Amino acid sequence: MQGKVVLVTGGAKRVGAAICRRLHAAGASVAIHYLSSAQQAQELQDELNAACPNSAAVFQSDLLDVAALPQLVEATIEKFGRLDALVNNASSFYATPLAEIDEQQWIDLLGTNLKAPLFLAQAAADELRRRHGAIVNIVDIHAERPMQGHLLYSVAKAGLVALTKGLAQEMSPQVRVNAVAPGVIVWPEGGDWDDAERRRKIVAHTLLKREGEPDDIARTVQFLLNDSPYITGQVIAVDGGRSINI
Repeated sequence: MQGKVVLVTGGAKRVGAAICRRLHAAGASVAIHYLSSAQQAQELQDELNAACPNSAAVFQSDLLDVAALPQLVEATIEKFGRLDALVNNASSFYATPLAEIDEQQWIDLLGTNLKAPLFLAQAAADELRRRHGAIVNIVDIHAERPMQGHLLYSVAKAGLVALTKGLAQEMSPQVRVNAVAPGVIVWPEGGDWDDAERRRKIVAHTLLKREGEPDDIARTVQFLLNDSPYITGQVIAVDGGRSINI
């Protein structure tokens, strides 16, 4: 990916940071978007720039502010001179049982997981068409099989799957658009996800009987961006087989 520029939303930590590291190691320059993880973003930028000067930059933006999304794309292009790929990784995640759902949860979960990817793709469309670029959306295996108690998150990710396929149509033939659906990669923070027995039962439903790693997602993102010129409109599950064994 030498000479390519990739914007990764939510790129400061967890899976996003693994994606940034993997693409950077392959030769890409990375625009690391963050909302509140300023320290992690700065540390990752310093790490990547130490390996290759001026190859990484950080950009703070609230993805719920639709008016700011074109500015994020424009700032990336201004910094690096081009934009070849967009990875919509940023995501809100928390439980929303039906009886407790309120409008603010709808705005947040649908906003970060569905609305922002749409309007970022719109803002980046002309540049991506010019570069014959690509988009990868990070969805979820629960887009097809909703997670109990997480109604809004499941709906948002299902919408992102539909958006992936719709964008593949709208942006063809110049731009390819695909998605990666992680399974058990990094456990969510907070709630009852620290319960060892709950984790054991979830892992037991994977066919490979183990957790995955953030780099499993990053490798798949790199494949879809750089090594799959005839793949578009597809969703690849990286879940150890859990989605067919729930």
